[in-house]
Amino acid sequence: MPLTSLAFPAHIALLGNPNCGKTALFNLLTGSRQKVANYAGVTVERKEGTLRTAGGRRVKVLDLPGAYSLNALSNDEAVTRDVITGHSAEAVLDLLVCVTDATNLRLHLRMVLEARQLGLPMVVALNKMDRAKKLGIRIDVERLAQELGVPVIATVSIQANGAQELLAALDKPLARRTASTWKAPDLDDVRTTQHTVQRIFRAAIQEPTVDADPSERIDRVIMHPFWGLLILGVVLFVTFISVFSVGAWLSGYIELATAWVAALVETSMADGLLRGLVVEGIIGGVGGVFVFLPQILILFLFILALEASGYLPRAAFLLDKPMSRAGLSGRSFIPLLSSFACAIPGIMATRSISNWRDRLTTIMIAPLMACSARIPVYTLLIAALFPGEPLEATLLMIGLYVLGIVCAMAVAWVMKRSSGSRQHSVLLMELPSYQWPDLRSLAIGLYERAMIFLKRVGTIILALTIIMWALYTIPSPRAHAEGTPIQNSLAGEIGRALNVVFAPIGFNEHISIALVPGMAAREVVVSSLGLVYAMEGNEAEVGTQLEAHIAREWSLATKLSLLLWIVFAPQCLSTFVTVKRETNSWKYMWLMGGYLFALAYLASLFTYQLTTYLTAH
Repeated sequence: MPLTSLAFPAHIALLGNPNCGKTALFNLLTGSRQKVANYAGVTVERKEGTLRTAGGRRVKVLDLPGAYSLNALSNDEAVTRDVITGHSAEAVLDLLVCVTDATNLRLHLRMVLEARQLGLPMVVALNKMDRAKKLGIRIDVERLAQELGVPVIATVSIQANGAQELLAALDKPLARRTASTWKAPDLDDVRTTQHTVQRIFRAAIQEPTVDADPSERIDRVIMHPFWGLLILGVVLFVTFISVFSVGAWLSGYIELATAWVAALVETSMADGLLRGLVVEGIIGGVGGVFVFLPQILILFLFILALEASGYLPRAAFLLDKPMSRAGLSGRSFIPLLSSFACAIPGIMATRSISNWRDRLTTIMIAPLMACSARIPVYTLLIAALFPGEPLEATLLMIGLYVLGIVCAMAVAWVMKRSSGSRQHSVLLMELPSYQWPDLRSLAIGLYERAMIFLKRVGTIILALTIIMWALYTIPSPRAHAEGTPIQNSLAGEIGRALNVVFAPIGFNEHISIALVPGMAAREVVVSSLGLVYAMEGNEAEVGTQLEAHIAREWSLATKLSLLLWIVFAPQCLSTFVTVKRETNSWKYMWLMGGYLFALAYLASLFTYQLTTYLTAH
């Protein structure tokens, strides 16, 4: 029966192909009134917001994952299909807003025709109408609405008033809901749909005789097998340097601010466990969370901008063939590159990989990229190995980076073979037209990434930091008067117990103890060694003392063994927290920890035993 005039849409969803401007339209409609979560049981993002219509009504808006068809080929498309067909935990939709790219209706009308079979009240949003006019594309909106049998509304998601007509439509009564006739299409259905698209296109759209879109001309250079890779190398170099240098520079200010606040609190509180908890546990933990934020935001600024401009899909195509030899796709490159700065933003960046197997493989090998946290340990040990020999030290540093990359590719290759399928997952994606990124969407995207990190990951990192502080602060019941504070702590007890495991790979008791607080982050190993050896002074002075001690007291086998351990060891709890959050599974977190520990132990064991044998003969 027809709905009454009081039935207005209260819960709508935006449906559309990737690159149609759907998320930009969602941001325009909802602004900051949105929240991001994951759909239950999967790692696909769920974005919901609210808007107010011109009539003052409050409407919930769901931004569905981009999909080319309701015949799902990926997790994103499966979620979208289940939501709009009523096979999910989501509330039943009142209205479906099918967002299309007005400059590419030949492709996008297929989704409109599929969605029309669902029987839901529907509106078609012709997005990017400003760009269509610039390119000379003429669209008869009334004729298109007549052909489709649903209202058609022009929108421009990058303009502040670009959705006024859509907002006005939400104050109108809903159309009749009809029975769904949708079924998974077979080849004949696809052909029929494509013929219908061509007929509607000829009837309502007129294209210019000369293509005014410069994208194809730009692609002659960007997609060139030589110049394209050269340009990509420059883009990635700038991205990497920005994340690594600018991010580290900003992180330095965060560290200074944390140290200033800690010193202020330290002078205001009496000495004791409470002051230690506040200064080293809580303030240090908060600083440990925020110190990652600049790198994460800079990385996602580049990723979001490159994706919005249309360049990222092209970069993925350029790199797909060489990376396929290791069982990866081109989309894996930027997450792996960013992992050289920090594995956390690298793992978070895998959200751009739609294929679950490729995404999981990229997540599992991201910690093998030599992150910036390894540099203090590398520098200390290499300086002790080659004092006053910069050439040898530089070559060894480069060798450690190369070793991590080679092992990561080997692990990816093994994962591909062990998955039961030796075929490379085909990379199919639309190459959108080049355009300037929408600043509003960039700002909202960065804000979302910051909140995801602080809420989902930051709270766990803070808790782990406090736990690690307690371990190396609380005295052991078996404390010895001659031991240093960290040796007499619970961390010292754990380290001595672990020494039974680490002795075969050449680690003495001091190293084993230092590795316990170092679980919070690899760079803590250096300061922990300073505490174990009771060295005093500022960071530079402690480093100099440690370098001299290691060069004098540790054997060559032990130095090389610890270097190999740092290359592979799963010594970053923050990374494991991120893996758990991104995969929504404890299994993959433990699997990563297990294989990294085995890889590190075997590499260190082989290196220590072989070096000991060679130096003894």
